[in-house]
Amino acid sequence: MKKIIFATGNENKMREIRQIMGDMPVEILSMKQAGVSADIVEDGTTFEENALIKARAIAEITKEIVLADDSGLEIDALNKEPGIYSARYMGEDTSYHVKNRNLISRLEGVEEEKRTARFVCAIAAAFPDGEAVTTVGTIEGRIAYEEKGENGFGYDPIFFVPEFGCTTAELSDEEKNKISHRGNALRAMKEKLLPKMRMDA
Repeated sequence: MKKIIFATGNENKMREIRQIMGDMPVEILSMKQAGVSADIVEDGTTFEENALIKARAIAEITKEIVLADDSGLEIDALNKEPGIYSARYMGEDTSYHVKNRNLISRLEGVEEEKRTARFVCAIAAAFPDGEAVTTVGTIEGRIAYEEKGENGFGYDPIFFVPEFGCTTAELSDEEKNKISHRGNALRAMKEKLLPKMRMDA
């Protein structure tokens, strides 16, 4: 069976990835499962650039097909912050509960229709032959006035989706994966990967 290494150590992400890509005829391994450790400097200026940096670095080490993502939250009223710095916002070791409260406080007094935001996810695939492809997925929403929900991670408890009337942390895994930025980007990537994997079979 073919394998794909996903360049992340985030188990929450790995759970989502396996749920969304579970119908592919491949084994999906985290870096830890693949026995790979690397300190990668993400110095790109876009989500796509950072995803490519990670995927290419791990593909160079492993000579396997490697997927990587870079994702984050863009808040329009805050000039699209935290953006590509979402994971590092207020420091990588700062809890998301603290980050979420900070963002809510920065939006104090901002009216409902101006609290627009989106999650963005770029997925990059790097192949052993040096080829690389990317996809991008988004989901539009608003920043809530308080944290709600226990089922998400990161900024999910403050990301309100008007069509569902709740935050992404209040959705089930199945509901979230159908509409999420990562789900959209991964499904687009599956369409690009399948023909490549058939050719290599």
